Parts: sequence; structure tokens; C-alpha cells
Amino acid sequence: MKPFCFIAGCALACLLSLSVAAQEPAPPVVVQPGAPGQPTKTLPSETRPTLPAVSPADVEFMQGMIMHHAQAVEMTALIDSHTTNKKLHTLGARISRSQSSEMEFMKRWLMARGQPTSHTMHHMPGMDMSSHSMLMPGMLSPKQMAALKRAKGEQFDNLFLTGMIQHHSGALTMVKDLFDSAGAGQDAELFNFATEVDSGQRAEIKIMQTMLSEKP
Repeated sequence: MKPFCFIAGCALACLLSLSVAAQEPAPPVVVQPGAPGQPTKTLPSETRPTLPAVSPADVEFMQGMIMHHAQAVEMTALIDSHTTNKKLHTLGARISRSQSSEMEFMKRWLMARGQPTSHTMHHMPGMDMSSHSMLMPGMLSPKQMAALKRAKGEQFDNLFLTGMIQHHSGALTMVKDLFDSAGAGQDAELFNFATEVDSGQRAEIKIMQTMLSEKP
């Protein structure tokens, strides 16, 4: 009787161990797609994904575009107290919402790669950092911003629309400069973002040009 119990016990233990093993998840299979015409590769299970390398031009583009977007948001913040133009209110809300969201994305992108979210400007003592030449392409100069803040009503509307067209055109220049830089714009997230900035701001420029042409 004892041999039978022993055998039965062993069989039960084997069944239990097989059942537990079946419940344990299999190690993940990490597959690396091959280049066109090349087979895929199976990598070790401990392989972890890494972010693609970025070029200095990528980092400078994101840092500069954060500064660029910040001024656009500052401009839209003036609308409520400077004009009653309903179309301008609608446009300003759209610009503010989209560019504030994009600023958060750019900051996350930079921090994920261990990069500062703002430019570190090296300049000589006595250099005028408020000069137009130190701004990103298309950004309004301090003099232009001061004029916009002083304006009211139709004068504000005109200055805002012409200023924002200038501003958006500068963003298009920044995107072009990025893609013209060797090795830049290869990161998928950055490429998609820059492409969306280009198409979105081109569309808004057309809207603003139409608004200006409709004014008496």
C-alpha cells in the first residue's frame, strides 16, 4: 500500500508542478525588424527599448519652439481685454489651446532625453539680449509687443493679425531649418510634431490673411 501511495504522491506532485509551470508567463520574445529585404532578428529577452539618438539641431529646435510658442500664448492673452472681435476671440482661443499643449509635449520630449527645456544663451557682457536678432525667427520684438499692448479695438486686431502671421511664418522657417540640417528630424515623435506645426500654422496663416482682407 505504501509504494502505491508514494507513486500516487509523486504523480500528483508532477501534475501540480506542470500546472504551475503552465500558469507562469513565458519570457517575452523581442523581435527587431530587419531592414528592407532583410530578415527579422530575435533579441535576448532582457533587451530593453532605448530612445533614438537626437542631434543638437533637434534639441535646439524644441527649445527654441518652446520660447516661440510662449510668446504666441502671451499675445493671445491680450485679446480679452483689448478687443471685442468675436472671430479674433475664437482664433486666439484656438492658438492658445494648441500651443500650450504643444509646449507641454516639447518639455516632456526634452526631459525624457535629459535635455534642458530652455536655451542656455552665452553672451558677452553688455550685449543687448532684448534685440530682435536674439529672438527666434518671426518673434515680435519688444517694441512690437509694446505697441500691441497699447493698442485697442480695430488697431489691436490689425496689429495682432499681422504680428501673428509674422510669428507663424517664423515657425515655418524653423521647421524648414530643422529638416535642412544634416541628421536632424529623424526621431519619429519630433518628425510628426514638426510636420503638424508646419501644416497647422500654414492653415492658420490663411485664416488670418482672410480676416485681414475682410476688414474695411
